[in-house]
Amino acid sequence: MTPSKTANPVGAPPQAFRRALLRHFDRTRRDLPWRSERTPYRVLVAEVMLQQTRVETAAPYYLRWIRRFPGWEALATASRDDVLLAWTGLGYYARASNLHRTAVVVRERHGGRLPRDPAVLRTLPGVGEYTAGAVASIAFGVPVPAVDGNVRRVLARLLDAPRPSVSQLRAEAARLLDSRRPGDFNEALMELGTTVCTPKSPRCGTCPVAAHCRARSAGTVLERPAPRRVPKPRRAEYAVAVAVDERRRTLLVRRPEPGLLAGMWEFPGAEMRAAGPPGSVAQAALARLAGLGPAVGGQVAGRLRPVRHVFTHLAVVYHPVVVACRAGALDGAAGVVEGAGAGGAQSADATRTVVAASLEDLADLAVPVAQQKIAAQLEGWLQDRAP
Repeated sequence: MTPSKTANPVGAPPQAFRRALLRHFDRTRRDLPWRSERTPYRVLVAEVMLQQTRVETAAPYYLRWIRRFPGWEALATASRDDVLLAWTGLGYYARASNLHRTAVVVRERHGGRLPRDPAVLRTLPGVGEYTAGAVASIAFGVPVPAVDGNVRRVLARLLDAPRPSVSQLRAEAARLLDSRRPGDFNEALMELGTTVCTPKSPRCGTCPVAAHCRARSAGTVLERPAPRRVPKPRRAEYAVAVAVDERRRTLLVRRPEPGLLAGMWEFPGAEMRAAGPPGSVAQAALARLAGLGPAVGGQVAGRLRPVRHVFTHLAVVYHPVVVACRAGALDGAAGVVEGAGAGGAQSADATRTVVAASLEDLADLAVPVAQQKIAAQLEGWLQDRAP
């Protein structure tokens, strides 16, 4: 790392930096729901939710989650479907699964108490360096740094470093850390990156630590850190079989473990490569389901509008095809259960792989957002054809 010619070679003086940052934080800290009661459980839930999610988006999910799962025991004993359902719409669903697994580990191996040691925290499912540091400092007052994306940007500008390494960032964060108020300091640094030291329009004129910023002195704030190369997501098109039987039920399958949207429910489908038009691909996807047999495919009764959804690494276009199944076809499917209205979908645990349910029942299953859009179209399609 080569500092700017105008930079202070020893970096920001720690004491002055800490005072200025914490004074600003004490005066301007936002009133966020997870700051009202900082139990270790709530701190971890908030930190996991805030990974790759904006505060404004996470806040209502956090409040609903705490009402549904107020502590380790409630979360550990909940079903996988209930956990994923509570997370539906928040994205990156592996986070919900990891929280669920962590609750079980905390109950069974740690006596219902979250460990305070960052090294032990890092052994929990889905807990990495940042999350361990944030939870240890905020929940337990352990003087350990927590470097997330916002902190990386702040530190890169303080150091005027275009591509700082992880070790450089952690060393600088540890050097500046206030050992008396480590949790507040880490939150203050994160919040500075969120509200002041923003990526495109930093408010340098109101920054409480502007006097310590090498990039500001060098005029390189907007160049620090240098943008990372993000690969374009792969494009894919899927045919989706929206099966409908004489009882106006549809069919969902559980996604496999591990992987994208693991454990959630979706309409059967297959990627459209050179396999033919959407109708035939959708029918073939239905026929491949164990226990259903080829006769369940029935006739293509209509096409719904394509649904587009972008994941981190994948840009998908879903082509929903309504397939009218023969009478009783869904009743003979291996593993099929009735929907929640009949008391079944609520027990659609991890051993179930297929569910036949009415559209009303889908509200009780963890269905990804794109699949919900398909279900909404199906509802309109059925209403248009109601006698």
